[in-house]
Amino acid sequence: MHGPRDAREPHEPHEPREASGSYVAPGPYEASGSYVAPGPYEASGSYVAPGPGEAQAARDPLAALAPRLPSPLQEVADERFSRHGVRLLLKRDDLIHPALPGNKWRKLAPNLRAVAETGHRRLLTFGGAYSNHLRATAAAGRLLGLRTVGVVRGEELADRPLNPSLARCARDGMLLHFVSRSDYRHRGEPAFHEALRARFGDCLVVPEGGSNAAAVRECALLGEELRGHTDVAAVACGTGGTLAGMAAGLSPGQRGIGVAVLKGGFLPGEVRGLQREAFGGARGRWQVEERFHGGGYAKVSGRLADFAADFAERHALPPLDVVYVGKLLFALVHLAAEGTFREGSTVTAVVTGRAWSPDDAHDDDGE
Repeated sequence: MHGPRDAREPHEPHEPREASGSYVAPGPYEASGSYVAPGPYEASGSYVAPGPGEAQAARDPLAALAPRLPSPLQEVADERFSRHGVRLLLKRDDLIHPALPGNKWRKLAPNLRAVAETGHRRLLTFGGAYSNHLRATAAAGRLLGLRTVGVVRGEELADRPLNPSLARCARDGMLLHFVSRSDYRHRGEPAFHEALRARFGDCLVVPEGGSNAAAVRECALLGEELRGHTDVAAVACGTGGTLAGMAAGLSPGQRGIGVAVLKGGFLPGEVRGLQREAFGGARGRWQVEERFHGGGYAKVSGRLADFAADFAERHALPPLDVVYVGKLLFALVHLAAEGTFREGSTVTAVVTGRAWSPDDAHDDDGE
């Protein structure tokens, strides 16, 4: 494994660090330059002061983050669905929290609680060079005063200037540890985890994309929030954790659809395995649609990019995450045209995230 790199951009000031060189995630701070945990916010993204009873109970270590739960449901009038007698809703999980949107909140929340409850105070996880998951984990560390370590695929990146995504992680206090692609393939193995603990100290290890049994159980709340509101709930899938949990939380008369953003045909097995780990067996009605990955993970055609931009403009939405949400909505338009959804039915698309910044290329870790 390659040694840790001093994770900062050239000419940027150093983050606080221990004598070993490991970064210490800064805790909440005041107007002097530190971050104050935000309160609930409106659909516009602006914050409003929480009223009585709006925050979670004080005993919840994540209460200070004040997530917007349940996330809002938004109906959109789109003739590509209405002409087939189908009603379209958007589950706006992208509005849960500005720094931890969508399924990043749902999958990270139980792991963050576990760190707080066990007293580890350090969380280690994995991702590629443009990983949404790494950015969300780093932001959570900053907000909660937790130390975070990001194991990044690509030893060759260690001596290059940090891209905007990794630079954001570093500014949020994450120690970035670059490993070879061959080493990275062992990211799910206990022996590899022990070697990392020996290097970085006692820590909670969270898998790539955050999909573990605790995350799947938390994602079941997404399904529960959709009970009585929809016939079909659809979500983009990288590792399958959100689908595994959402399907478990739906009512018996509802079904889940996962739109694969990677090729390879492995997702059904992953979802079944995650449900076994989380619940002891299969839960809910679900299927994986594998025709709309667009050639592979993070492959975005001009047609898909144009579709996502047009969809956002039609419905006055912020720029859409193309790799996940764009592929999901593109798939649903085609499935509606194929008659997949019965006339008179309601379909809900879960907006699991949003476009990060104009400088982003894409995620590259299939989370």
